[in-house]
Amino acid sequence: MSNASFELLPNSTPTADSIREDILANPGFGQYFTDHMAHVRWTLDAGWHGHQVRPYGPLTLDPAAAVLHYAQEIFEGIKAYRHADGSVWTFRPEKNAERFRRSARRLALPELSDADFIGSLEALLAQDHAWVPTPRSEADECSLYLRPFMIASEKFLGVRPAQEVDYYVIASPAAAYFKGGIEPVSIWLSEHYKRAAPGGTGFAKCGGNYAASLAAQKEASANGCGQVAFLDAAENKWIEELGGMNLFFVFKDGRIATPRLTDTILEGVTRDSVLTLARDEGLTPEERPISIDEWREGAASGEITEVFACGTAAVITPVGELVGEQERIRLAGDSGNPIAKRLRAKLLDLQYGRAEDTHGWLTRLV
Repeated sequence: MSNASFELLPNSTPTADSIREDILANPGFGQYFTDHMAHVRWTLDAGWHGHQVRPYGPLTLDPAAAVLHYAQEIFEGIKAYRHADGSVWTFRPEKNAERFRRSARRLALPELSDADFIGSLEALLAQDHAWVPTPRSEADECSLYLRPFMIASEKFLGVRPAQEVDYYVIASPAAAYFKGGIEPVSIWLSEHYKRAAPGGTGFAKCGGNYAASLAAQKEASANGCGQVAFLDAAENKWIEELGGMNLFFVFKDGRIATPRLTDTILEGVTRDSVLTLARDEGLTPEERPISIDEWREGAASGEITEVFACGTAAVITPVGELVGEQERIRLAGDSGNPIAKRLRAKLLDLQYGRAEDTHGWLTRLV
């Protein structure tokens, strides 16, 4: 879908250039938002219609809107990157569009086409491209974080799929997700809470999954940890994922393993990209069940040389230790995380246009 398919309702009071530049100099993460947002409406009778780019601002929802009562909503996370020539690109948006449809099916929401999903990003960036920060160096991981989301907006208190739905895209300039950058983070092992169960919504990117992780995240923060690792709900022994990232384990023989996908694990776009890049680097990627015992024993013996987490927001971040109520699992030696750093550099060089895009992963937005 071309940008012309989205009607433009320009913001009459856009952010002043000087204020925007001050924000871009130190944006943090998810704190500031651009001048516009994309919007498409769906109704049972008319389907998708009313494509617009309009001023960013509060939404008007009826107190009986289904999303407020039954959490019928989904979202995505994707970034826009400023390249050295000033152009703006995004990374594998068709994968986010595909996952958005999977999430929609599971939450009984209407499915959005690739054309509308990618077209909404293009239309929004056509207006707000000045909000995409320009990296000051290769170490500057600034970007414009894009948040597409869909909510059930119908005024109705019956428990059934909503017949009126709204899709939006908002955008927020972002610095690195973890302030320490590539420094290893500590992870809390949740021993009382589960993120997802078989047959549930674990593979969908919906707010309920994240809300369910927050009590465990409070435990993590109280114990000096930045993220939470969850075990499976059935046997309480298999590593699944973190609250917002997938996990990888690097072995001394060149294998790099990640928990295989099930209906309790979100299929990360970064995860999929790491599997491909690892193969490019001569490593042997594996998708298989990984137990907490294998993590514990592999760390102690030196068989596991690195552990890292990955996701759109954080890119690739080494895991320094896993902290439980009765133990701390640390790697036997300090490898310096060379594989994580190498893959991270490969990924960022692709995203920022510093390396050839041999996989066809980049899509130009502006």
